[in-house]
Amino acid sequence: MDIKKDVQQQFGKSADSYVSSEIHKQGKDLQILLQMAEVSGAEALLDVATGGGHMANAFAPLVKQVTAADLTAEMLQAAEKFIKGNGHQNVDFVHGDAENLPFSDESFDMVTCRIAPHHFPNVDQFVKEVYRVLKHEGQFLLDDNVVPEEDEYDQFYNFIEKKRDYSHFRAWKKTEWLKMLELNGLDVVEWHRFDKTFRFDPWCDRMKLSQEDKQELTQYILKSTDKIKDKFEVRIENNQVVSFKGEAIVLKARKK
Repeated sequence: MDIKKDVQQQFGKSADSYVSSEIHKQGKDLQILLQMAEVSGAEALLDVATGGGHMANAFAPLVKQVTAADLTAEMLQAAEKFIKGNGHQNVDFVHGDAENLPFSDESFDMVTCRIAPHHFPNVDQFVKEVYRVLKHEGQFLLDDNVVPEEDEYDQFYNFIEKKRDYSHFRAWKKTEWLKMLELNGLDVVEWHRFDKTFRFDPWCDRMKLSQEDKQELTQYILKSTDKIKDKFEVRIENNQVVSFKGEAIVLKARKK
């Protein structure tokens, strides 16, 4: 089974939990993105891998038209129910692959993508597609989990994410994102890095992890080095993992 089928299967069964997820619904990153965006109210915006629809929902009152695209039909249905339930009528819902977007060249003033590219098997192709569908001087707003620059930390974080969610492909380093964007013709004009606290039980439960897999993941984290536990601020109580900290970036890039 390829990674895209994994994504569809995993998120198909978890669609409603992503709409209600606190970290997706109320993350401070969403407010930062809204502040970073330059909007006049006349924009056509594409939200790639819309998931629960939180990004599309937040921008709907601020722009002329939003297109919410996702690979998973159940996610689109959940997002549509959520967004239309909030009274927004200017949002279209389109089944689409982030690495092969079903839109013509230079169709959008803005492209957004939030907490999704770590699922894309060919993120470089996704960036090329963002460049293609953006108009000249168009804005790209990106938000995703990233890993520290040190390989040991990179491997730890990507391992636990993959163990928890088989549709996870890779969280990239900050430098890798900057390089990919610039090599594909997008100028990074603003970016922010912030800590992200993951509460272990809800983090596992959102992916409907079996008790056995959850226990394996717990043991892996408990047996990790003190250096890793310090870096990720792992909280342990009664031999159980309570929470840990990851990191994310939000950035704005412009097509030149």
